[in-house]
Amino acid sequence: MAKQATDTRRKLVEFDAETWHALNLLSRESMKTFQELADEAFRDLLHKYERPTDLKAALRESARPSAKPDVSRRRRPKERH
Repeated sequence: MAKQATDTRRKLVEFDAETWHALNLLSRESMKTFQELADEAFRDLLHKYERPTDLKAALRESARPSAKPDVSRRRRPKERH
């Protein structure tokens, strides 16, 4: 059994038979492994929700000034009596 890199994680997922057969066929036709298809799908999902896909992108994103003002720090005007 090959030793895995320490930065990989495993997750057991379940597919219905129809989805599994469609993925298996796509894997064969595209000559990609199931892992390659899964990596592509999750990268696309992260991109869809504008989430960084690697450490470099995450650091770049965290250094970028926020487009939205931080409303949690705003002071409310004092009420007049």
